[in-house]
Amino acid sequence: MSLKNWTARERPGQWPLTGDRVVLEPLDWTDHLEGLYQAVAAPDVADIWKYMPLGPFESQEQFQEIFERVAGDLGWEVMIIRRTRGGDVLGMASYMRIREAHGSAEIGCVAFGPDLKRSAEATEAMSLMAGHVFDELGYRRYEWKCHNDNAASRRAAERFGFAFEGVFRNDMVVKGKSRDTAWFAMTDEDWPVLRKAFKAWLSAKNFDASGTQKKRLEAFR
Repeated sequence: MSLKNWTARERPGQWPLTGDRVVLEPLDWTDHLEGLYQAVAAPDVADIWKYMPLGPFESQEQFQEIFERVAGDLGWEVMIIRRTRGGDVLGMASYMRIREAHGSAEIGCVAFGPDLKRSAEATEAMSLMAGHVFDELGYRRYEWKCHNDNAASRRAAERFGFAFEGVFRNDMVVKGKSRDTAWFAMTDEDWPVLRKAFKAWLSAKNFDASGTQKKRLEAFR
């Protein structure tokens, strides 16, 4: 791909992304706070934040205060994942480390509530966020990073098609402990195959009457 006429890309996360199962909306505390807190930050789901640099939270008010400050300071574009039918808030994910000049962004602070974990809705949400940066905005690179001890996040990254690129040792100090960070990424050259796989996996033909998948996502790549 020639970059002779390359120009900076638009910033992701500025408008809703709509799929068959979920819609992703830019964070609006007035509309989303109560549902988001119950889905990902209430005491009964506090384990979601085990490997995150922030959380868990003592109250809804503390959740908003801390998350709003951190997201603002770091320039995150936070997307709220809602069920298309009914509008229930299921979780969230953020565009982070956005480098418009280079066409590169990271997906991070991925917080899936209990109803979103290991679901077709979660897979569609990830497909919509990747499609937004590659197909709509023309980005070149899309990253996923996680605590190297977070086996579930590592598996998710690989399932969604991010390629493992290495471990940054002693990368951060998080909650009083050293964190090694695993880096994953997909590029605009990877995306056509991954887009096709997401579409095939999400098709109604890939699920039986009980909603169980017939083929794994990786089988379509």
